[in-house]
Amino acid sequence: MAGMNTAAPSPEPGQVWAHVGQPFTPRPYDVVVLGAGRMGSAFAFYLRQLAPHLSLLLLEEGGLPNEDGATLLAPGVWTAWGVPGDRLAQARWTRDQLETAFGNISFQTRPLIELFAQAGEDRVSSADALAPHPDALAMVDVSALPFARVDAGAATYRPGALALAAAQTAVKAGADLMLNARAHAVPDNEAGGSVVIERLSVTNTHQIVVHETHRLRAETLVLALGADGPHAAEHDLGVHTTHARAYRQTPRLNVPSRDDTPTLRAAGLTLRPQNGGFTLIPAVHHRDPHGYVPTGGHLTGVPTGLRRETLEDLVALMDALPPLGTGALGLGRSISDIPGAWLALPGGRADGLPLHQTLSGGVHLLLGGPHADTLGLVVAHDLAAAVAGVAERPWVGGASV
Repeated sequence: MAGMNTAAPSPEPGQVWAHVGQPFTPRPYDVVVLGAGRMGSAFAFYLRQLAPHLSLLLLEEGGLPNEDGATLLAPGVWTAWGVPGDRLAQARWTRDQLETAFGNISFQTRPLIELFAQAGEDRVSSADALAPHPDALAMVDVSALPFARVDAGAATYRPGALALAAAQTAVKAGADLMLNARAHAVPDNEAGGSVVIERLSVTNTHQIVVHETHRLRAETLVLALGADGPHAAEHDLGVHTTHARAYRQTPRLNVPSRDDTPTLRAAGLTLRPQNGGFTLIPAVHHRDPHGYVPTGGHLTGVPTGLRRETLEDLVALMDALPPLGTGALGLGRSISDIPGAWLALPGGRADGLPLHQTLSGGVHLLLGGPHADTLGLVVAHDLAAAVAGVAERPWVGGASV
């Protein structure tokens, strides 16, 4: 009929439970996601696109999905460096998604310049590479780091903004979201499993308490709990994994940066221009042992908030990057003074790639880790497609990960 709108109706938005004052009645879901950081929210985002008929509940222990944790402190640096050759197409697809799929997440093409003491393949003069960027050149002793390589296609963005945008879009597309809810997977004899949800509230003395507890079933459970995911798999489900975690701090270097300042890297340390200065992303060398408690180190006998390993790395670079040896580096006095979070290490490796792993029938572990900026969205999409029963993959080659 002329003038008739034949487009499919938009889905009803999902329910959001932000606090315990909003009553919740448990019901079964097709899919429940534990954790609404970048990986969990991205999974929900893609699952609503691929299988809008599946009911979906996204659970987050904190407040908004970009408020704290490893997602908020992630570097937000996309680069093809370090990506295996057979996954470059997936990395490029991720870059396109970052630029186009999530709205304003401050995506910006920004060169990444890595500095070296020795010559090597694809390396040019540091002075020449830094010449177009006087502010970055002023930070480097090019006699100590005379060689460089440049990734002109690198980019920066805000992972916390991505998590928030993905979760909001999923809710608009019909997913339910519960905040301030601590969740535990419970195995049972059927496919999928049950989830115990503890709704949290804060007392007048600022203590976090369990206000009420619920239990519900789901055909599919996804543990997207970041560094806590492997522990949850073992403690809650009795499934041992090879994954590990490390505590990474992101100190501040208060040296001016601009919108066109490149990202710098030297000896594994990344200097990411952000908020008019630099956020330092130290290298992760190894897993931290079970039971490790982060503590600050000492510099010339003075206690600092930087853990010893990070402090040693920065001291080793102070001659090559002179601002690190000045008061511009935020050392803090205790561990609480320096932003830090536990980072998942897939496979227990400091260079582990993002992955998803089936723990039991219908229960999956979803991990980002050190390369989540570049390949995390691919892995979240791949799991969503598997849950949705979709064989095709949008990146070149079509293979699952």
